[in-house]
Amino acid sequence: MNNTIGVLLIILLIGQNISIAQTKTDWIMEPEDKQIAEEKLKLFPSKSDLPISELIVEIGLSFLGTPYVVASLENGLDEKLVVNLRELDCTTFVENCLALARAVKLEKTDFESFVAELEKIRYRDGIRNQYPSRLHYFAEWIQNNHTKGLISETANMNGEKSDKTINYMSTHPAQYPVIKKHPELIPSIAEQEKELTTAGFMFFPKENLPNLYKYLQHGDIIALTSSIEGVDINHVGIVIKKGDVFYLLHAPLSGKKVLVSDGPLSDFLKPASKNNGIMIARPVF
Repeated sequence: MNNTIGVLLIILLIGQNISIAQTKTDWIMEPEDKQIAEEKLKLFPSKSDLPISELIVEIGLSFLGTPYVVASLENGLDEKLVVNLRELDCTTFVENCLALARAVKLEKTDFESFVAELEKIRYRDGIRNQYPSRLHYFAEWIQNNHTKGLISETANMNGEKSDKTINYMSTHPAQYPVIKKHPELIPSIAEQEKELTTAGFMFFPKENLPNLYKYLQHGDIIALTSSIEGVDINHVGIVIKKGDVFYLLHAPLSGKKVLVSDGPLSDFLKPASKNNGIMIARPVF
């Protein structure tokens, strides 16, 4: 996920939804995925009184060592709902942790309730309607989930506004199997990119980390913003605070599994890095 194409394919794995038809024939999953989800839904109700930010960390840590996978959501134009807890990338890791945490907070421990939360998180306005309905850009994922009341982006108002043009998917269709096969999607994708560009997004530039640290909290979902042309976000994860130091709980391509970063969060924001800042997506309930 740290190389350009890998980053973008993972960013492509972003989205959120509440499918119109909650039919299992519309899902892509293995029996083990249901087993994993049900085990976690039975494990964490005793911690349902925790703030959701703390609960999401606890759930995230339970995934430590889970293998990394790339492009697991890519299944065609119809966009069936993928439920995969056996293998994770950075965005599906965050989405599954948030969906599980919300199900626990709602005191719903059945698999179908978890799936409903996952769909709600993954697709624009909670509606899955073919490939373009997935929130492919994580900056829009943050904005849309804020609108739905699932996360808060308010902390970002203390940063700076990006005026970057977001257009990587429509200008590099060959890197996205579904768009390559269905070029008729390019205009709708380009329109979504135009809307995201026009709206812009607030973030904390890496040149002023003290300002970021004033607002960052344990359990925040964060997105590492990108200096790559046309791209909004390079990577996402969950913040863990140990003492006065922030670390990242995430599913990186480089580590090939879910792990906690060896070094502090600032390691992801070194001057030579293609990460140029951070957006905060704070889970709320």
